[in-house]
Amino acid sequence: MLLRAPVFVTLPSDAPLSSAEVLQILRQRWQASYDLQLILRRGRLYFQVMWGYLEQQSFPMTADDYTARVEELVANLNGLGVAAQVRHWLTTTTDKPRLGKAMSLALDLPEGRASEFLL
Repeated sequence: MLLRAPVFVTLPSDAPLSSAEVLQILRQRWQASYDLQLILRRGRLYFQVMWGYLEQQSFPMTADDYTARVEELVANLNGLGVAAQVRHWLTTTTDKPRLGKAMSLALDLPEGRASEFLL
């Protein structure tokens, strides 16, 4: 049996994110499917990579729930027009998830439709 190395396709920086791409980045960078959140704090929106991950025994979600959550989050990121920011940050940050400390990216929201998402 011949084993092949995975093939990674480079997407244009303005291409929409997919949940599969985000999960691939998480697993490639940190070998775990970390919990992801969007947090609104003091009028700013943050994308966060939490310290809990799907492969933990104590993780509170099933694999299906986790996948649905990531798909919803990615749809929101694409709708906000911040896919390129998130993609770049996930692939270049030197930080790594640690117990009790979320990794945060302050999103630079483009003018226009962003106000529709922030009620």
